[in-house]
Amino acid sequence: QLVESGGGLVQPGGSLRLSCEPSGFTRSWDSYGIAWFRQAPEKEKEGVACISPSGGSTVYADSVQGRFTISRANAKKTVYLQMNSLKPDDTGIYYCAAGYFRYGLGPNQYDTWGQGTQVTVSS
Repeated sequence: QLVESGGGLVQPGGSLRLSCEPSGFTRSWDSYGIAWFRQAPEKEKEGVACISPSGGSTVYADSVQGRFTISRANAKKTVYLQMNSLKPDDTGIYYCAAGYFRYGLGPNQYDTWGQGTQVTVSS
């Protein structure tokens, strides 16, 4: 189980920071690759960013490159998604997902998901 937080309503150009924390993991948190996905109404789930278990490697979708930053603090067992210069097209439910030594933006690589947090970008 994963728990996301930090979503909300923000104006275009604004910023939000999402957090993802584990609940009940039996393996070490730093053995899991973590990814953020989002899903807008009537659209498919889209991989936004991912980070390797060590935190040394990251990948971003073209649509968020240069605006979003994924990071992790393994000692705190938390992964963050810093979102800057937000656009209305960034609106959706944001999910974090974990996979044991997994890494990439494909949803099938991850077997543990959170319930999601709503992000709405609107004036």
